[in-house]
Amino acid sequence: MIERAGAAGVGFMLAIGTGNGPPDLEAAIRIAEQYPRIFATVGVHPNDTPKLAADTFTNLERLLGHPKVKAIGEIGLDYHWGTPKEVQTPAFIKQLEIAVAAKMPIVIHTRDAWEDTLDVLKRHWAGCGLPCVLHCFTGTPEQARECLDLGFHLAFGGVATFPKAAEIREAARIVPADRLLLETDAPYLAPIPFRGKRNEPAYMAHTAKVLAGVRGVSVEELGRQTTENFERIFAIAKL
Repeated sequence: MIERAGAAGVGFMLAIGTGNGPPDLEAAIRIAEQYPRIFATVGVHPNDTPKLAADTFTNLERLLGHPKVKAIGEIGLDYHWGTPKEVQTPAFIKQLEIAVAAKMPIVIHTRDAWEDTLDVLKRHWAGCGLPCVLHCFTGTPEQARECLDLGFHLAFGGVATFPKAAEIREAARIVPADRLLLETDAPYLAPIPFRGKRNEPAYMAHTAKVLAGVRGVSVEELGRQTTENFERIFAIAKL
């Protein structure tokens, strides 16, 4: 899979380290340590917040010192699966505070919780001067503008290629070139023509082709810009 990603032109991969939740926060680190082009995040996904233990956040802070860890994420709010809001919100805020103290970027997951997620980010993140990436953005152009006004970055995955995703493509069209990222959300949400199959990083080339057309640029230009954005946001040295 990693070889196929390289052959498709994928320069770097950021492995999301939430895994199955606490106590193990090192799922992505174990992979990133083996491959120079893979980096990691650490964090507690909102649906894993009921698994929090007394030492979870101490461990998270410790792992931020690992050279392959480039962000805290995915963190945020998810009301889809019924995880209590009263458990999710304090954990979200705590991880934002840890990120600010460590001067680390964040990767945000939000599902069926848009207004509350943005409210927390406005109160506890906006204005801190650190990067915030809205992972797998599937919102409207209006929601995209709200994020852009706050200085955030938007990452688009395979959903942007779906026939009924015109609003998502319009959101991708209006994002400034220096705020745009590509992603997979693998193993989920494979782009056309692989929809319904197990997603993987190599398929991101198909998402790039669609978004390049929407934005009126070449695939090469889109790839160059999103790679530069990734390197800047996550402090990655150029190859």
